[in-house]
Amino acid sequence: MARPRRIVLVRHGESEGNADDTVYEREPDHALRLTPTGLVEATEAGVRLRELFGNEQVSAYVSPYRRTHETFRAFAFDSALVRVREEPRLREQDWGNWQDTDDVRLQKAYRDAYGHFFYRFAQGESGADVYDRVGAFLESLHRSFESPDHPPNVLLVTHGLTMRLFCMRWFHWTVAEFESLSNPGNGEMRVLEIGDDGRYTLDRPFERWRTPEPYGVTG
Repeated sequence: MARPRRIVLVRHGESEGNADDTVYEREPDHALRLTPTGLVEATEAGVRLRELFGNEQVSAYVSPYRRTHETFRAFAFDSALVRVREEPRLREQDWGNWQDTDDVRLQKAYRDAYGHFFYRFAQGESGADVYDRVGAFLESLHRSFESPDHPPNVLLVTHGLTMRLFCMRWFHWTVAEFESLSNPGNGEMRVLEIGDDGRYTLDRPFERWRTPEPYGVTG
């Protein structure tokens, strides 16, 4: 099995929705574009990624949202070095279709009280739902490692919550640990790199906004 040397997760640059949450009343979430600031963030991330990968081959998976595609294009990779696929299972958590701003703000308050992992938006998904589809993607990803010519690098261009849930699934973090973590900033990345012992480690932790509060010994 040709396990990659590193797996890199990148959150998209700042989107129109990050800058103004009323835009969800007029535009579908998947159609939102990067702001000028977001384009700068994505371009700067591309510089770091090209330095990291050098001339090595990369297998890239991109969420189907417009802002993640725009982020990937801003990376300005040499197309001869990168194999790219759109991966719907890496999409943002679904919060519903046309969103009423006041209703979403109320539901976010409910989610904060109920728990980000278990709370399901009225017309959308819970964190647990996203965890399940990320787990299904990971099964496909592991099967791709069976190819003897698999690239030494994997790149996922996705969303903040999805990044945290990918790491939760990969490292077997508890729900309590997930609940204690904050999303990375726009354009931020995390790198899972394989060590001599065959295990992957995270280059830097996600910031914590509180101490984990586990229910049992697994915490």
